[in-house]
Amino acid sequence: MQGGKRGGLNRFLTKDFLSGVMFIAFGLLALYYGQKLAVGTPVRMGPGYVPRMLALIMMGLGGIISVVALVSPGEMVEKPKWKPIVMVTIGIVCFALLFERAGLLPALIVLVGISSLGGEEFKLTEVIGNMVVLAIICTIVFKVGLGMNISIVNGVW
Repeated sequence: MQGGKRGGLNRFLTKDFLSGVMFIAFGLLALYYGQKLAVGTPVRMGPGYVPRMLALIMMGLGGIISVVALVSPGEMVEKPKWKPIVMVTIGIVCFALLFERAGLLPALIVLVGISSLGGEEFKLTEVIGNMVVLAIICTIVFKVGLGMNISIVNGVW
């Protein structure tokens, strides 16, 4: 690679291009799995309206990111760092298993705690701050704002 120019296959192996393709793939998956949900109208939204709009937005952003990556230089893909991928995945699985049994608050605490172990730095005060802020925001949005029938702490509220 002379003069910073990329050619051929290397153009498709940049982080930005592959990220854009990933956004498009997730958008297509969301459209596929949500195709049987009623969309409705912007005034009377059906259960498939928001997922479909989010999927279309993801696909649009993925397309933009991919095209920009093809015309501008970017960083080449490195070997994946497995620790963050594994810890975030374990955190999400634990959240899913705890949500109905323990409630939103304990599930969020476990999710943030485990996921934060995947980072290069672990600062307990920042992790606790993230837990508190996320718990407050989720409680306000889902329990108070949307009135969802979820327990914050199972058996308490």
